[in-house]
Amino acid sequence: MSWTRGAFCHPCRHEATCTIATLPCYLGETQQQEATGDREVPTGQSVTIDIGVDIGGTFTDIVCRRAGQTMQTLKIPTTRGDPSQAVLNAIEHLGRSFGVAPGDIARFLHGTTIATNAVLERKGAKIGLIASEGFRDVLEIGYQLRQDLHRILLEPVTPVFLAPGAQRKEAREQVSAEGEIIVPLDEASVRQAVDELVADGVQAIAVCYLFSFLRPEHEQRTRALIAAAHPGIAVSLSSEVDPTFREYERTVVTAFDAYMKPIVGRYLERLDDGMRTAGVSAPLQIMQSRGGLAGTSVARKRPVRLFLSGPAAGVIGGAIVGRSSGYRDLITIDVGGTSSDIALVEGGEPVTRAQGSIAGFPVRVPMVDVNAIGAGGGSIAWIDGAGGLRVGPHSAGSEPGPACYGRGGEEATVTDASVVLGWLDPAYFAGGSVALDPALAHIAIEHRIARPLGLSVEEAALGIHRVVNAQMVEGIRLVSIRRGLDPRRFTLVALGGAGPIHATALAADLGIGNVLIPRHPGVLSAAGLLAAPIEHEVAVAFPRALKGLDVADVRRVLDELDRTCSGLMAEEAVGSMPTSIQYSADVWYIGQSYHLEVPLAASASGALDKLYRDFLVQHDRIYGHATEQPAAIVNLRTVHRAGGSDHLDEGTYRPLDATLEKPRRAIRVAGANSSLPAAIYHRPAMPARLTFSGPAVVEQDDTTTLVEPGWRGTVLDNGNLLLTRG
Repeated sequence: MSWTRGAFCHPCRHEATCTIATLPCYLGETQQQEATGDREVPTGQSVTIDIGVDIGGTFTDIVCRRAGQTMQTLKIPTTRGDPSQAVLNAIEHLGRSFGVAPGDIARFLHGTTIATNAVLERKGAKIGLIASEGFRDVLEIGYQLRQDLHRILLEPVTPVFLAPGAQRKEAREQVSAEGEIIVPLDEASVRQAVDELVADGVQAIAVCYLFSFLRPEHEQRTRALIAAAHPGIAVSLSSEVDPTFREYERTVVTAFDAYMKPIVGRYLERLDDGMRTAGVSAPLQIMQSRGGLAGTSVARKRPVRLFLSGPAAGVIGGAIVGRSSGYRDLITIDVGGTSSDIALVEGGEPVTRAQGSIAGFPVRVPMVDVNAIGAGGGSIAWIDGAGGLRVGPHSAGSEPGPACYGRGGEEATVTDASVVLGWLDPAYFAGGSVALDPALAHIAIEHRIARPLGLSVEEAALGIHRVVNAQMVEGIRLVSIRRGLDPRRFTLVALGGAGPIHATALAADLGIGNVLIPRHPGVLSAAGLLAAPIEHEVAVAFPRALKGLDVADVRRVLDELDRTCSGLMAEEAVGSMPTSIQYSADVWYIGQSYHLEVPLAASASGALDKLYRDFLVQHDRIYGHATEQPAAIVNLRTVHRAGGSDHLDEGTYRPLDATLEKPRRAIRVAGANSSLPAAIYHRPAMPARLTFSGPAVVEQDDTTTLVEPGWRGTVLDNGNLLLTRG
């Protein structure tokens, strides 16, 4: 079998309907062989096909899996104006590149950034907020927690933009901390508040009454009143979005839910309609922040749970890659064009947390513990007022993109620095589908960075990488050391289009000795979608001291949560698919301000005693101490999970019958005073158990891996690449 680069298809051959940018799409070389005849399906024979689609800032990644066949991958340009169009374009490209008939698609899974972008770009819906009388300003007051104590000019640290003062109203009602109704809901005050908000042009209303998580009747009645008077207005209730205590956090997450509900609803509706028009009858399922899939009907109800939709899939894929290679404690770093998503995997499972943040604001929804920072291949290098070199968080994105793209960009980016240093082959970027111009990269770095700092262009390029790597290293420390974990005992898994370029430098800075590069790192998030389970999580406040607590009371509440979760799972049509159930409790010392999530074996003997002991162990690990003082449960939680896989179905690794090594080229690396000759390997042709030493560059369609001096590479039997230091 001979290797041929190509089978590139340019979307503009369909000019009548094409709305994609002018970048071509490409499919991986091993996949191209399969698509062109290596494994043909007999005419008329039905096949089962699963599709995973992950939208990034520059490319939309597509993974196609057929029963009994090797995974196939495809990249097409992201449609920035309407990301949903890229998903629909993917269906067309699947037919043209892989012969996929829409009617043969059994599962269509999607990771999306629509919710995150709506917040980051401030493009959500105009919303109103109705709070209990006297509490309309909770959203603006926030709490006395400041991230930057030394900032001279204070800026708002609460998301007031969600609902400025005129868009916040009050309803007359009162519920006590024990759940007793003190003042019944004054429906006239609700109607007046709603009418005023609708007259002001709001598209959605968030309702957050004090202690509604104990007595939700007032919020439920408010929704009924809104639906009766203004049926087109979307409504989010705090008792459904986040039925736990702390009014500020509950108000914030409910307001975010309302802010995104019309945007996410329209997006998913367009996708559903477009898929039906294209002939795809498979249900569309969306990745949630916690790492489980949900149907569009459920996702529309709880859009705030889509914040980390794309990154969560990448963490799932990274965990599977680690387990398949014999490594279970991992740090994954997914570097794209705009950001780096960093996460922790312990014992082979992604670490989750009950609260995350978006744009610096607390968002109390369960999510994979991902630390997202504004550092990626398109991050712009600039010089601050003190003459220091900075990188990001602003990005050139895909429009116009880095200077080397030749699409009008003039700023120096991390990708431009990689070209100048010789790490990227200008003729083979993105599998050769995007030709880079080294001269434009050289000019941008020289004019913007090198001359002002009095450096050579190569020194400036190395400086750009040193700065951006320092930011990534700090991001990795945050997800490891803040949990009381030493990053040196973990294996680094690098994914995304730019992750493998930075991998060895990051590992060296952190003292990490092993780095794993997956077979298809650039599309691993899309592949992770295919392995993710259908999952739903429900929590409720349960403020009870552990001492003297009857476990039967706990089980009664868990049974109620199970019924709610079972209803959500029923909407997914899981049928006879086996479903697992996991319980946990948020526990704290009585009088403490923050709690820890602890697994709960509710049906086991001595369940509450074990819960307390496990809490002490976890408290000691995270805070460095634990005392046998009285503790209490804060919240109870249940998670229902169905399906999922512990492998990516990439197929048996078989290297291509192709030229293994390309001509050597000179590269610059940190610590070397001059250029070094580097071996250039074509990754699809690398046989299992091949070993090599840096300096080297490993090239493939979806990424490039830099192996610095002092590192040794080994191709594992499953095709993953293991890099070891020393």
